[in-house]
Amino acid sequence: MIQERLDKVLKLMEEKKLPQMIISDPSSIFYLTGKWILPGERMLALYINLKDGNRLFVNELFPINEDLGIDIVYYNDIQEPVEILSKYVEKDKPMGIDKNWPSHFLIELMKLKAGSAFVNASKIVDKVRMCKDEKEKQLMRSSSKLNDIAMDRMIKLIPKKYSEKKMGKILSDIWEELGAQGHSFDPIVGYGANAADPHHVMDNSTVKEGDGVVIDIGCKKDSYCSDMTRTVFYKYVPEHSREVYNIVLEANKRGIEKAGAGVRFCDIDAAARDYIMEKGYGKYFTHRLGHSIGIDDHDFGDVSSANTNVVQPGQIFSIEPGIYIPGEVGVRIEDLVIAEEGGCEVLNHYPKDLEVIE
Repeated sequence: MIQERLDKVLKLMEEKKLPQMIISDPSSIFYLTGKWILPGERMLALYINLKDGNRLFVNELFPINEDLGIDIVYYNDIQEPVEILSKYVEKDKPMGIDKNWPSHFLIELMKLKAGSAFVNASKIVDKVRMCKDEKEKQLMRSSSKLNDIAMDRMIKLIPKKYSEKKMGKILSDIWEELGAQGHSFDPIVGYGANAADPHHVMDNSTVKEGDGVVIDIGCKKDSYCSDMTRTVFYKYVPEHSREVYNIVLEANKRGIEKAGAGVRFCDIDAAARDYIMEKGYGKYFTHRLGHSIGIDDHDFGDVSSANTNVVQPGQIFSIEPGIYIPGEVGVRIEDLVIAEEGGCEVLNHYPKDLEVIE
């Protein structure tokens, strides 16, 4: 499985006429080696080339006991890791650089003339990671199953009138109890007007009667992420909030109905966005319809009006329309889908019909 993934990367490198590449993103290194290494400020680099001179450069503080099927070059804290790396590369050929490599490593490599040119090659690994294999799909299903359980527990806590921050702390305990590796992103619990901020930072607010409650949560399970948003109401639903909710719910359903292999991402976005605009709330839908997800909560790619790429089988992304009216109400409903020929599989199973919590 790991070799298959590496072979796909090498094939794309060959198509791009890129003989060598440095991959630094820990998520991508995990994807290609099966090993998580979080190096902090120290250099971590997977060097691959078309001549099979692949090596992983890592600090001695992170010993690797498994056979990763790749040569490992260790360095220590009193050595210059970039200088060591530069001795293994083909200096007379172009060098691809993966995203998010700190400038002090890259600039030093350039000073050492460790390549005839330096190009942004991030999309090579991103595109390989984009389409999930059957094992990854199953891991995503398992992660989302835990998210369904956690969402149910969080919603049942609302009558206890815990603060948003307290709800977040309880969620951490829920993930531990369920055997997850923790949050896949910073969770959001927003009461009332706070729900109208799409990226609200939880505070000490408590729920009031008539409030909408946005809960946006996800976990990591076996290194794969889940993500889901539900909006419910406490005690009763103001009529305007009911109208907003029903519009968002229909937009969510239309986005899911449109999603599938062979469809452009921008057309999926339009399926939901056009309905919200038709109902007069277009200016309150302030973000793209969705994002890709996998090892990272936000993998490469999105569901937006600007993305004219065609969906490929095995891509996993969110459908999350929202309407946010400042000072009044915010509603978001988010599901993850796996694109298939002729449609999609929805990973989230917690109900979406309007729910009032007593």
